Formats: sequence, C-alpha cells, structure tokens
Amino acid sequence: MDHLWLYFVVVFGIIALPGLDMAYVMGNAMLGGRRAGFAAVAGIVAGGFCHLLMGALGVAIILQWWPALFKVILVAGALYIAWMGVTLMRSSAIFQPEHGSSVLAPQVIFRRAMLTSLLNPKAYVFMLAIFPQFLRAGAGPLWLQSGVLGAITAATQTAVYGALALAAAQATHWFGRNPAAAALTSRILGALLLLTAALGLLQATR
Repeated sequence: MDHLWLYFVVVFGIIALPGLDMAYVMGNAMLGGRRAGFAAVAGIVAGGFCHLLMGALGVAIILQWWPALFKVILVAGALYIAWMGVTLMRSSAIFQPEHGSSVLAPQVIFRRAMLTSLLNPKAYVFMLAIFPQFLRAGAGPLWLQSGVLGAITAATQTAVYGALALAAAQATHWFGRNPAAAALTSRILGALLLLTAALGLLQATR
C-alpha cells in the first residue's frame, strides 16, 4: 500500500502543475460557469482513462519503439494549443458574462476536453516514464493494478480540476464588473498557451 500513497503524491504534483488541461478547465468555467467547467473536467478524466487503456494495450511501448510517432503527437498537440491561444488573445470579452451567448454545449466541451487530454504530451510522458514504475510483479493481475492506479488518477483529477472549476466560475461575476481585467486575463492565458505550444514544437524538432 505504501507505493499507492507515493503514487498519489506524484500524481497530485503533476496534476497541480499548470498545464493545458488546467487552462482548458478554467477557461470553460470562466466562460460558461460551473456546468461548462464540470463538463470540461469530465472530458479530461475520460481522456485520462483513454491514456490508461492505450497504455494497457501497449501503445506506450509502440511510442517508445517508434519515436517519430511521439513527435507527431507533440506537433499535433502544439498546434492545437496554439489555436486555443490565438482564440483567447483575439477575444477580449471571452470571460465576461455577456459573452455567454457563445458558450458551447456541455457535450461539445466534453469532446474537446477529451481531445485536449489526448493531445497533451505530458500524459504520454507520464505513461511512458512514471506509470510503469508503480506496477508490482506478484502483486496481482496487471489489469487490476492499472485499474487501481487509474482510479486514483481520476479521483485526483476530479478533485483538483473540480475545485478550480468552482473557483473560476465564481470569477465570472468579478470579470463582469471588470471588463479590462477580463480582456487582460484572456490575453495572458492566450500568451501562456502560445508559449506552451512553442515549447512543444521545440521539443518535437529535437
């Protein structure tokens, strides 16, 4: 059981680090409130289960044997992040309540959140380098161990991103009274996503 506590600590640290998944959850919660934020959280968690399934099916090994495929994923993820960044920087009122007429439907947010998770290079690095370290030979079927670790990951994502979604949804009303701050926040988040995309492309070209 000791390795499960250590796994939780590692996963919590990784999830708590600012990244693409976190930005997507917070952006949707600020734009569409709790409902949109929770739809984004659900999509991110579903994407995490897809990563777990792919790892169990050996895709992680394929990525390790065929580095070119990993570079394709890096480039696709970087381009998607860049698109999100440009969208944020071009919309000065995206975090204001009156902008709510353009809020996406929850099912659309869910699907895009899954895509965001699946194109997040950090998740593949986790599946390749960290996740296998917590599988124990002789501790039971690997599928059961993977399921337990996956459940810990999903619960941690739900707790961390859910709390952020609630906090970001509350910020919507403040942005409504401070349109200049809403515009500045949109541009800062957009710039951070563009920087993340640039770093991803740099890693892919090495």
